[in-house]
Amino acid sequence: MDRRSLLVASVAMALVFGVLVLGATLSPGWETVQATFFDWGHARDSFPAIRDGFWLNVKMFLIAEPVILVLALAVALARQARAPWLVPLRVVAVIYTDLFRGVPTILLVVLFAFGMPALGLQGVPLDPFFWALVALVLSYGAYVAEVFRAGIESIHPSQVASAQALGLSRGQAMRHVVVPQAVRRVVPPLLNDFVSLQKDTALVSSVAIFDAMFAARDYANYNFNYTPLVVVAAFFVAMTVPLARFTDWLQRRYAERERAGAVR
Repeated sequence: MDRRSLLVASVAMALVFGVLVLGATLSPGWETVQATFFDWGHARDSFPAIRDGFWLNVKMFLIAEPVILVLALAVALARQARAPWLVPLRVVAVIYTDLFRGVPTILLVVLFAFGMPALGLQGVPLDPFFWALVALVLSYGAYVAEVFRAGIESIHPSQVASAQALGLSRGQAMRHVVVPQAVRRVVPPLLNDFVSLQKDTALVSSVAIFDAMFAARDYANYNFNYTPLVVVAAFFVAMTVPLARFTDWLQRRYAERERAGAVR
C-alpha cells in the first residue's frame, strides 16, 4: 500500500471512529452509561478478583486444548475407518459428533457440573471445575473432529492408493501420508475454534465456578454497577486478539504458498 492510500485509509478510519465516539458521548443517556459501565473506581476495585478468576479461565483453556486435539483426531480417524469390524466405532463417532454439536455448550456445562456428581457413583469426582472442563472438551471435541475430518477428506485418494502400492497398509498410509498433510491444512480453522474456546471458558460461571466472569457478576450484584463486566471483556480481548491475528497471518501464509505452488 502506497503512502497516499495509507493516508486515505487512516483518515477514513479516524472519521468513522470519531463519529462513533461522538455519537455515543453526545447521546442523552451517556452519563448514565458511563457511570454504570465505565466507572474507573469500580474497575479498580474489582480488578484483583477478576484477575485471579481469569487465571482459572486460562488454566482451563490450557488443559482443554491438548485434550480436545487428541480426542478430535481420534474421532475423525474413527469416522474414516473402513474395516468391517470397526463399524461400531464409526457409529459411536457419528453419534458423538451429532449429539455434542447439537447441544448448546452452556447446557453441557450445567448438565455435567451438576448431573455427574449427583449420580453418587463411587470414584466419580465431585469437583464442578472437573466436569465443566469435561463438558468443554466434549463439546469442542465434536467441532474440532469435523475440522480434522474435512482436512483428511481434502487429501486426494490417489495418495492413499500410492502409499498402499508401496506396501503400506491403510493405517500406515493415514498415519504417515494423509494425517500430516491434513493437520497442516486445518491449522487456521483449528486456531479459530480455539479462539472461541478461550471465550467459552466463561460459561463455567453458570455453575458457580469462581472464574473472571463469576467474579465480575458477584461484584456487580453487590455494588449495582456493571463496570466489572467491561473489565472482563478487556481481559478476554487481550487474550483472544493476538491469537486471532496469528490465525490471519497463517491463513495469508498458506494462501501465498498455494499460489506459489500453482505458479510452479
